[in-house]
Amino acid sequence: MLAVKVPKREAEKTRRKLIELGVLAKGYAVKREGEFVLFPITEPVDGFELVEADFERLERRPHSYREVVEVPEDVRPLLPSSFDIIGDIAIIELPEELMPYGEAIGEAILRVHRHIKAVFAKGSKVSGEYRVRELVHLAGERRTETLHRENGIRLKLDVAKVYFSPRLATERMRVFKKTQPGEVVFDMFAGVGPYAVLLAKKAKLVFACDVNPWAIRYLEENIGLNKVDNIVPILGDVRKVAGKVKADRVIMNLPKFADRFLKEAMLSLRDGGVVHYYGFGPEENLFSEHEAKIKAASKELGFKVEFLEERKVRPYAPRQFNIAIDFRVLK
Repeated sequence: MLAVKVPKREAEKTRRKLIELGVLAKGYAVKREGEFVLFPITEPVDGFELVEADFERLERRPHSYREVVEVPEDVRPLLPSSFDIIGDIAIIELPEELMPYGEAIGEAILRVHRHIKAVFAKGSKVSGEYRVRELVHLAGERRTETLHRENGIRLKLDVAKVYFSPRLATERMRVFKKTQPGEVVFDMFAGVGPYAVLLAKKAKLVFACDVNPWAIRYLEENIGLNKVDNIVPILGDVRKVAGKVKADRVIMNLPKFADRFLKEAMLSLRDGGVVHYYGFGPEENLFSEHEAKIKAASKELGFKVEFLEERKVRPYAPRQFNIAIDFRVLK
């Protein structure tokens, strides 16, 4: 095979030049001979020493676990195209027909994604007061605690004991960009602190409440981990905290039940404060039901609301979306 031969000291410069010229042959390992490096090329190129050489072919790494997993052909179309990665743990949602092949699917994920150390299947829907789900171990290490990185912060958590969605990282950054320096923030359903820790980088003070003691335990660890000292963790029912806090911005990340806490959120705001409200809505009518509930709660308190922004955050179920509504409360 035709090759370019150069001294080792010129190897990187030559590699870049061959790529620029479009003549570097792909799929072959570069060869080293003493003080020289040989690059395989697809056609002759001027200005270099050309030689003939044999090159070892590189094995192409698969891009998806579906390329390497061994399951019967009749269930292959059911293989999910995506899964959640939290730290070094993968959590995949498998239909019942694929559960007998769970170990093979888990091993395939580990093979393709080298940074993943444990794979679990969702064994139930998110449920209960703590919003956690049952997990079924498929492959890798038998542990559920991990360290997750997003938006420049680190979050330690146990995926079996607390609720956490890595798919909300973009939404959390959106709220961060809207937060102004010097604000007081009330995170009503804080979890391990993905909003609270991020917003603490900008806000003056963050009150972070959650009813799950495990969530508060990890939040306290994450405060130290990220070296922020302006978060007040609060373990307990947010109803008992509402009104005692006076915030410029309230986060209501509890999509299934946030509408039940609208009055508490509004009572915790200063005049002109902003609420980031989350809910679920059908594709054909995403926002109107939530708008009606927000207006009703504000009317009951004698307040007015101004809707600032409404958006689809992510798909939740067939023809169902997780939605966000930002609104201002005028007292």
